[in-house]
Amino acid sequence: MSRRIRIGSLIFLSGALAFALALSPAIAAAETESVTLTVTAVAKKDVNPPAVSRNDVQFFQNKERTQIADWRHGERLYLAVLIDDSLNSTVANQWRDLKDFFNAQPPTTYISVFYARNGSAMLAQDFTNDHALAAKALRLPIGPGALTSPYFAVQDLTKRLPGTPRDRRSVLLISSGIDYFHGNFPTSPDLDTTIEQAQKRNINVWSIYYPDTSGRSRRFFLATRAQSDLTRLAEGTGAESYYLGTTAPVTFKPYLDKLATHLRNQYLLTFKSSGGAKGRFARVKVAAELPNSKFMSASEAYLPAAN
Repeated sequence: MSRRIRIGSLIFLSGALAFALALSPAIAAAETESVTLTVTAVAKKDVNPPAVSRNDVQFFQNKERTQIADWRHGERLYLAVLIDDSLNSTVANQWRDLKDFFNAQPPTTYISVFYARNGSAMLAQDFTNDHALAAKALRLPIGPGALTSPYFAVQDLTKRLPGTPRDRRSVLLISSGIDYFHGNFPTSPDLDTTIEQAQKRNINVWSIYYPDTSGRSRRFFLATRAQSDLTRLAEGTGAESYYLGTTAPVTFKPYLDKLATHLRNQYLLTFKSSGGAKGRFARVKVAAELPNSKFMSASEAYLPAAN
């Protein structure tokens, strides 16, 4: 009888050991998945913030303090400028400021120019650190024939940006923000999907509001709703949206100067977490332990499925 018990115990232990060995790679993979988030340091009164070290940062995932695996200043940047092709042609008066902004960027910044038309991002100039070459791609928008959803074009573009989520990647969207495909009431139904796709790829989406050629864009309620959508898109992806009421800004320069400051003060924060078998989103927060400083980051980070 005791011999049977011993044999049964050995069989059970062997099975348990085999199960544990089969499970251990999945557990190890879940424990070692790395996620990178672009974080922008911001000082009060729009001055340059001080340099930030890992010890100056607190990171929270779903309100729980989480260890930072890596913190480094972002060097290379892929910046895609997406211009809504339905904009009023007067926007071309802003191209001088935009060209100056291009030329002021460091050689580690690779700029491309796209036009949002028919729900797609149409390439005018591929990514290059020859910023004068990028500036040559700026042209007059085509006008009424391009009225559709700018969020379709942003989704198209975020799928095509080079680099990986471990790189700094940004989109500068110049648009009225009005979703003519769906009517933009009460908000664009494509907005949440656009935010999630950008978060999944660690892409910041900045925006500048400018009226389009449609008479509807001059309707106060529709314009303010569209600006609210642009703001949600920017803040959800760790960026900012710029506008001056519902009228066209006199100049883009203050916005571009502010954006340039933000881009100079970006960091890449890496942490380890598990997205489970299918991957998931988690709410994140980055807090500063420096006086008069704060951080901008996406409201959620995508945790990929364990390998």
